[in-house]
Amino acid sequence: MRKNWPILVGLLVCTQAFLACSNSVSTFVANETEKPQTTTEEIATVLEEPTEPDTSVQENAISDTASDTTVTVDTVNTDTTTHDAALEDSNELHFILEEDGITSGKMYLNYPADSFLTRFEIGDIVTVAINGYDTLEMPVAESSSDVPIAGFLVAAIKGSDQLVLTAHNAKLASVLGITVENAPIEVSVSMKEKDGYLLGLDIMRNTQYMDTYTESYPDLSVEEFANFREVHTTGMGEHKLYRSSSPIYLYLGRNYYVDSLAQAAGVTTFINLADSESSAYSNKGYETTYYSTQNIIFLGVPPEFFSEIFKVGLVIGFRYMIEHEGPYLVHCTYGMDRTGFMIAVLEALMGATTEEIQDDYAKTFSNYFTVVNGKQVALNEQQIDFFKAVVLRNLKAVYHAEGIDVPDTKPIDWAAATEKYLGKRGMTPEEISALKERLK
Repeated sequence: MRKNWPILVGLLVCTQAFLACSNSVSTFVANETEKPQTTTEEIATVLEEPTEPDTSVQENAISDTASDTTVTVDTVNTDTTTHDAALEDSNELHFILEEDGITSGKMYLNYPADSFLTRFEIGDIVTVAINGYDTLEMPVAESSSDVPIAGFLVAAIKGSDQLVLTAHNAKLASVLGITVENAPIEVSVSMKEKDGYLLGLDIMRNTQYMDTYTESYPDLSVEEFANFREVHTTGMGEHKLYRSSSPIYLYLGRNYYVDSLAQAAGVTTFINLADSESSAYSNKGYETTYYSTQNIIFLGVPPEFFSEIFKVGLVIGFRYMIEHEGPYLVHCTYGMDRTGFMIAVLEALMGATTEEIQDDYAKTFSNYFTVVNGKQVALNEQQIDFFKAVVLRNLKAVYHAEGIDVPDTKPIDWAAATEKYLGKRGMTPEEISALKERLK
């Protein structure tokens, strides 16, 4: 039975308008696939720097719906005659990463994928040791869409003369600080866990289907359908921080609900991670929303957590929160990847436990997936655990890229690690204290 829908539904713009703006086609979502928008003036300054966001894995606008978002990894024309020089033993493969193998943020190893796949299989988790830089664990997969945003992988495509060390929406070589000047570099690959990523592959390829109609989610409340909720983790004050899907984007079918729920909660400051100001105004009916009357910063950052543009946007958003009173609401389009990362950072800053960060992050995926034949089929425990692992991996990886290592020993002091991260990103101790004060 459906849960009781709050009286807020009465505040909504008429149902007919909602249905006209909704899309009846179930949509496959391989993470947030809306196209990055133009940013604020401060973020635009970053674009003048040499480090640009990785556009080799381009995300399509959700308005295209039901589009195939599978992204294959390109190969480059390098000399593939040297693969026999790769040293093999019973436990590892050893390679030399050459200068011409470092391009577009990816690292190409001259070794036939078919030969590699006689030692390892798609769905295995391997340890990749890059001598002098880092040792990473990542799955063997076929495309960047086989892993969540910010995830690393060894791309092994049958018939290819190369293996590719790459990432989803990230330039792995840049993340590790590797340039062509650093070549040649020794690389070794060994087995970490046989078939350890088969569940992840199944989730990324087969479970991420959603719909725009409330009827497809009979067991969700209006808040859950809108992916709207207050953040209740340790250290967070009451009625201080909320998160949601977009209050203005029509084609997810959730905007009217979010706008009404935000008004009922008294939200006064919105952090929009998805849109530029002009793209926000282009949404039909924008000027009639509660949202349009409140404090809003339009950051328009892409879901590229390691990129300079995203990290600068994150800090700009935090400074905007310092300058404006709450309650605050953070959103992107789905309220999934970008929102999930920003909220996780704020939860960590305020002293949340690992379990609290994981539970809140995974809730979003339960609110969207999986719709089969017009009805949601709830995620099982293993699928939920997969998404819980994603947020921890992302936080640790992004912090690690800034030189901050988060130990695996529990309990993890997320607040201390996050203060260090924000300090690395240019926030002063006074600013960090002011941000925490806003959220108490």
